[in-house]
Amino acid sequence: MTMTKPEAETVTSTPIANSLTAGRLPTPAPWIILGTAIAVSAALFAVLGVASGAGFDWGGAIIVGGLLYVPSIWLFSRLVEGGRRAKDRLVTALVTGAFLLAMIPLISLAITVVTFGLARFDAEFFNSSMRNVTGEGGGALHAIVGTLLMTGAAAIISIPIGLLTSIYLVEYGRGRLAQGITFLVDVMTGIPSIVAGLFAYALFAIFFGPGIRLGIAGAVALSVLMIPVVVRSSEEMLRLVPNELREAAYALGVPKWLTIVKVVLPTSIAGITTGIMLSIARVIGETAPLLIAAGFTQSMNYNLFEGRMSSLPVFVYTQYANQGNPPEAYLDRAWAAALTLILIVMALNLLARLVARFFAPKFGR
Repeated sequence: MTMTKPEAETVTSTPIANSLTAGRLPTPAPWIILGTAIAVSAALFAVLGVASGAGFDWGGAIIVGGLLYVPSIWLFSRLVEGGRRAKDRLVTALVTGAFLLAMIPLISLAITVVTFGLARFDAEFFNSSMRNVTGEGGGALHAIVGTLLMTGAAAIISIPIGLLTSIYLVEYGRGRLAQGITFLVDVMTGIPSIVAGLFAYALFAIFFGPGIRLGIAGAVALSVLMIPVVVRSSEEMLRLVPNELREAAYALGVPKWLTIVKVVLPTSIAGITTGIMLSIARVIGETAPLLIAAGFTQSMNYNLFEGRMSSLPVFVYTQYANQGNPPEAYLDRAWAAALTLILIVMALNLLARLVARFFAPKFGR
């Protein structure tokens, strides 16, 4: 008897549908949609410009094109890739648009300051003051020196106070006293800068009489603004130090003060230095407190404790507000001083980045 082997059934495999990878827009699709949206917006603005006779507005066309791109990319992604991917592309478009929108005034400001500031960005501007200068010529050496002296004195006052306060709050502070200090630091963080200038002026007027203007008074006003920033930034950096490092030092019998000096501070020195540099960059451009407490002068003054002292922000203000003949010379000096101030702040920020990079704990091991 012969038995026949049944034939194997043919099984046809069907692909498994996966909503996460079912469909994808081509890689250049977002750029094509963006270009199309801008082209449609440009055509609309061209028609409106011809009809009104106002000309073509490139800025408005790009902004409206970006606004058209957001719902367009969401719609195309929804039809092809599904709801999950469409939401991702929508949020990406919104975040990118917000970033570009925030960069527009910054880039415009930088281009404007560089364009107008280069007109007087010469050797005379950096090696002469405004003494006996009424028209063209002159420079901002007295303002640059005053800015560096007052900011340096403010840093000397603020850094020890702010750093020691943050050490107390993190390592020792408990109870109502620490809560009160934290509350006062929060309040000081939000006070207007002109209030700091009025405080410094009133403080020195008590001892030297009304109408006193001193460079050290301007430094005190800046220190009032710097201290809360130093406290907050240093406090956050000290709290990031792992408790295991402190406990290991205590287990070896190291006193608490020595643990702070040898373990906690070296571990957080990069972040603390960065915060200090950023606090200096934050106060170096203040105008109102220095105008009240230190005043302004056209001559050189190297003594913080005698006479009025000029600064770059006040120099910019006075050159713009008190224009003489020709007014272009005063405006050129104001723009050049603004460019100098921006370059000083940029240098401080770059120095903070370098300190954070080279003084980080991983480089010291």
